Amino acid sequence: MIKARWQMAVHLANSAAADHCSDFIFQMASYKKFEIRKKDPDPKSVALLVIDVQNYFHSMAHPILPALNATIGLCRRSSVPVFFTRHCHKSPADYGMLYEWWNGDLVLDGTTESQLISDLDRTAADPPVVVKNTYSAFRGTGLEERLKEMGVKEVIVTGVMTNLCCETTAREAFVRGFRVFFSTDATATSSLELHEATLKNMAYGFAYLVDCNSLKHAFSKS
Repeated sequence: MIKARWQMAVHLANSAAADHCSDFIFQMASYKKFEIRKKDPDPKSVALLVIDVQNYFHSMAHPILPALNATIGLCRRSSVPVFFTRHCHKSPADYGMLYEWWNGDLVLDGTTESQLISDLDRTAADPPVVVKNTYSAFRGTGLEERLKEMGVKEVIVTGVMTNLCCETTAREAFVRGFRVFFSTDATATSSLELHEATLKNMAYGFAYLVDCNSLKHAFSKS
């Protein structure tokens, strides 16, 4: 695989990430001022989306795994369905504009890098993995139809990268009529600046911000 800008950005996360529950605390003042809307997810109508937590993104995703797995556990205990996605390509032919943007740096299907991280809390009882080949988990995947068949009206977005696949998926969910919740401590990207920028955008126009503690409180009331 070509180690281009995207792969280098992944490795930068090692120096940008800290402990899973404290690494974003210092940012709170900067994005909290945009968080003027508050709402709890309804466990009876929400689904958890775990975006692209794959070996390719291991260095980026590893610091958030405790918070992410805690979030997955909270959802399972509340009978909330958990959907996992994988980003991969059969060949450069289906890479589209991503080929140009990331200098042909591919995550090829069938490689170790394309597989979900082994420490990720996924079970055989979870829905089949959603396989995608662009930033959105909705485009050409049938995810919207699967969610609506299950009566899902809300989604919680977690995973990587905060500002690319997570943000694009959250925006698409919003315009498709889903109420969106976006995790602050179970998402990660290549820099805290980009992570924070997405949290501001989400709070301003697309999603209610949540973390593992607020979800625990919300689900305990149900």
